[in-house]
Amino acid sequence: MKRIFAFLALCTAASAYVQAADPITLGLSYPRTGSYKEEGLAQMRGALLAIDEINAQGGVLGRSLRLSSLDDASKPDKAVHNVEKLAKEGAAMLFGGASSAVAIAAGKRAAQFDLLYFGTLTYSNDTTGKDGHRHMFRECNNAWMSAQVLGQYLNKQLPGKRYFYVTADYTWGHTTESSLRQTTNTQDAAQHAGLKVPFPGASLADYHNALTQAAASNADVLALVLFGEDLVRAMRIAKDLGLTSRMQIMAPNLTQSIVEQAGPGLMEGVVGTEPWTWRVPELENSEAGKAFVKTYSERYAMYPSSSAASAYSIVQQWADATKRANSLDSEALIKALEGHSYTLLKDRQQWRSFDHQNLQTVYAVKVKPRAEVLKDPLKQDYFEIVERLDGSTALPDLATWQAERRNAGQPLALQ
Repeated sequence: MKRIFAFLALCTAASAYVQAADPITLGLSYPRTGSYKEEGLAQMRGALLAIDEINAQGGVLGRSLRLSSLDDASKPDKAVHNVEKLAKEGAAMLFGGASSAVAIAAGKRAAQFDLLYFGTLTYSNDTTGKDGHRHMFRECNNAWMSAQVLGQYLNKQLPGKRYFYVTADYTWGHTTESSLRQTTNTQDAAQHAGLKVPFPGASLADYHNALTQAAASNADVLALVLFGEDLVRAMRIAKDLGLTSRMQIMAPNLTQSIVEQAGPGLMEGVVGTEPWTWRVPELENSEAGKAFVKTYSERYAMYPSSSAASAYSIVQQWADATKRANSLDSEALIKALEGHSYTLLKDRQQWRSFDHQNLQTVYAVKVKPRAEVLKDPLKQDYFEIVERLDGSTALPDLATWQAERRNAGQPLALQ
């Protein structure tokens, strides 16, 4: 009997050793450098917090999780190379990115390794539209959802106004501007002019040229379809040209990091959208969301941004799917995720089956005056939520999605 107990103890010890020595690797390809590096850092923080929480609860399928991360610098070719390295390293799934061009390129390469890719900050309609595939899941909203809630707000507050668009020249910029023009009824380029600026690598001269033309126009609304440091640079020039005081500035996708980089004084009054802010759990009465804000704030001495929340949610959702499927197999996980409805950091969300877009509430936000921001203990209470839109009512339906795929020569179902 003692021998049996000794043998069982040895087996248990050996099993524990194997589990400890053989963790599951999650691969994060994110911008540690480049224009979107602040959003990338937030993703890293959110992912690490989720992994620590999951490991404290016993891991996934009896194994702990570990994070392996690589810098993509918001460049598609680097992201593709990262996918190859992480796949060879044995990553069970991949996620990250703060550029739609990156997410699209990385997701297609991940599919070739039969790995799921979860896009964190990828707002282009194309990500789950014409470039969507079975291995791509988008956690954040798309450009059309942002445009719908912004259009709803701006059409009430500034009806019939003239717009001027300054747009990053890549897939996110293109689809975002197109969606905004539709929802604000500003499709007429003769009335509502616009210019494209290079991405990546736009110079200060590029922004100065575009904004000088905006200043010379008779536009009432300046739509800066820019993100990260690119938006911050453009805002500084807009301030120098006097545009921040005489035009309503709209930046379709705002983040906490952008306001921090620019300063709330410069960004005051700018209107945009967020899929999540640290105030949302209170608004939606989400206990899990409130706990996330508390834990994150205590660990990092700052409030979590939407970038952090997206990465955190992705890791938690993937882990939950593996438990429900009792498998790490990509096909099993796709079946577990498609159509799955859940609540985590806000109200109810769902992974839509036919395109893998996450259906969720989207918020129009306005940057608060600096004096109000400074009243907050962490000086990070940046956003007033001015409009709320149920994401399921803001998305094109299956027929519209298929029509877009047909026009692009893509299959009418995810492959």
